[in-house]
Amino acid sequence: MFLASEIFRISSGILIPALERDWVDNLVEQWSGLQPGLPVDAYHVTGRISRIAARIAQRQDEIFARYGLNRGDVGVLSALVMARPSHTLSPTQLFRGLMLSSAGMTKRLDRLESRGLVKRRPDPKDRRGVTIQLSESGRRLLTKAVAENTKTEAEILKGVSSKERRFLADSLRALLHELEPATGG
Repeated sequence: MFLASEIFRISSGILIPALERDWVDNLVEQWSGLQPGLPVDAYHVTGRISRIAARIAQRQDEIFARYGLNRGDVGVLSALVMARPSHTLSPTQLFRGLMLSSAGMTKRLDRLESRGLVKRRPDPKDRRGVTIQLSESGRRLLTKAVAENTKTEAEILKGVSSKERRFLADSLRALLHELEPATGG
């Protein structure tokens, strides 16, 4: 339990412990000193989001590497898992959904196919095209990698209560809504 002087209340009624200054606080203070009129308060949020994203990405990279994958590979395999019921998408659907270049997607698909994680098939609707289908070994590998990553991400949030998680998720959803359509992309 915290003493009243050790906590502050935010508008949702969630009590958050006062924490020691961090790297972002120091950065904002330095910029404020360099350019006193510059409105740098947004960096208290965006700076922390950036640093948290980098730490999460670093942990995901470590976990997925144990399975011979990277985050991009997991993105492709996940998109195929979600493409029910045949677990098949066109390369165009994949690169648009994952915001990759066509060349980047081709390289990634070549690597995944060489490992037997996906299969290229002739497109029944376009004889010039192909479709990409998730293989059973790809599905099994993805299931293991995602399960391990899910445990790690839960561990990252262990110090955040359910109520705080809901508030944070809702706040980030509102921010993301301003930056991209609900469908992503």
